[in-house]
Amino acid sequence: MMEIHEALTDEQIQKCFPVVHALRPHLTETQYHAQVRRQMENHGYRLVYIEEEGRVKAAAGFRIAEYLAWGKTFYVDDLITQEGERGKGFGGRLLQWLLAKAEEGGCNEFHLDSGVHRFDAHRLYLTHKMIISSHHFSKKVG
Repeated sequence: MMEIHEALTDEQIQKCFPVVHALRPHLTETQYHAQVRRQMENHGYRLVYIEEEGRVKAAAGFRIAEYLAWGKTFYVDDLITQEGERGKGFGGRLLQWLLAKAEEGGCNEFHLDSGVHRFDAHRLYLTHKMIISSHHFSKKVG
């Protein structure tokens, strides 16, 4: 069974790095760990993962926040399955768990952003009856 664990200890956070790094390659291991801890302490970020055979197969980072546009919202910052493990149900299992947590948390909406090139992820989201509801615009500053 694909059991989902929450990364609470430094060791658990670190063991998720190889998977998360595939999605966030700009972060070094040290930067990743420090940023995850900051986000946990300051912004309610939580990191969960599926581990099999001693290795993390998939991970997801999320938070619950309130927005004028959406009300109480469950926002998924990160959702990634380890390269070579995709298509085995890990991402779908995490997504189902996240959706259930959003409902349990009394959220009005569930949101995530996904890179335009992540076609396999988009198929997963659409299969779970998610819709493409907006365009996300960004610009580097500073």
